[in-house]
Amino acid sequence: MTLRAIILGAAAGGGLPQWNCGCDNCNLARSGDIPAQTQSSLAISPDGLNWAVLNASPDIRVQLSNTHALFPSGLRQMPIQSVLVTNGDIDHVAGLLTLREMQPFTLFATRSIHEVLGQNPIFDALNASVVTRSSISLDQPFELVPDLQATLFPVPGKVPLYLEGETVQTDLIGEQTVGVALSADGKTAYYIPGCAALTPDLRAQLEGADLVFFDGTLWQDDEMVRAGLGQKTGKRMGHMSMDGPDGSIASFADMNIGRKVFVHMNNTNPVLRPDSAEKSQAQAAGWTIGQDGMEITL
Repeated sequence: MTLRAIILGAAAGGGLPQWNCGCDNCNLARSGDIPAQTQSSLAISPDGLNWAVLNASPDIRVQLSNTHALFPSGLRQMPIQSVLVTNGDIDHVAGLLTLREMQPFTLFATRSIHEVLGQNPIFDALNASVVTRSSISLDQPFELVPDLQATLFPVPGKVPLYLEGETVQTDLIGEQTVGVALSADGKTAYYIPGCAALTPDLRAQLEGADLVFFDGTLWQDDEMVRAGLGQKTGKRMGHMSMDGPDGSIASFADMNIGRKVFVHMNNTNPVLRPDSAEKSQAQAAGWTIGQDGMEITL
């Protein structure tokens, strides 16, 4: 038995290229000079037969079509047993509407995230007679698929953009943004596509992990401002940046982790360019830059 993970989508919301963006990265992706990336999602399996999808991105139809391990095994038989969403962000839940084809699976999320989905009747397209909605308590292990244990735990973050009010707290600790601990056959992996800070508790939890997929949204906090593409910093969006004294590269530097992989990269992030100095810097610090289709086996 091995733990297999396939990055279905390595980009943040909007993907690469983003439909309305003319930044350098997006133009390079359109011309085929750098690889295009779809929106954030991961597939995980303990045996290569039974799979779970973590976060249902708007690009999930293309992602499933590009991933042989997730092809139907019969007329309506699918290796996907469950879907888990780590927050209510559009780029993590919109793909649920693509999975409405009367296909049985279990939809896992915290109670708070299920409430967000339940408040929007469009998600009733997931017919309750075939899709089971399971509310998961924080820090309580459960079986994601047979022989694969998962535990949801809080990470600093914020509510989805469409639920923001006049005052926004970007480092909330609760059910609205979670990470996922995954274990099978003595191996442990973590999936944390959104995180505002590496707190002491989170640091202690990740210490000794075999594999960590971590939020790589921006290279530097004011990246989008510098590029003339918006006024929000990474911190305002609830994301750590890779670089800087309080960035993820520095924060993870002295931790004992087998393999560290950045996912959920914004279209502006220079690490998406294979020949960039920023990508080389991240790799020199022991990080892998995730890409669509990348498979990691423990």
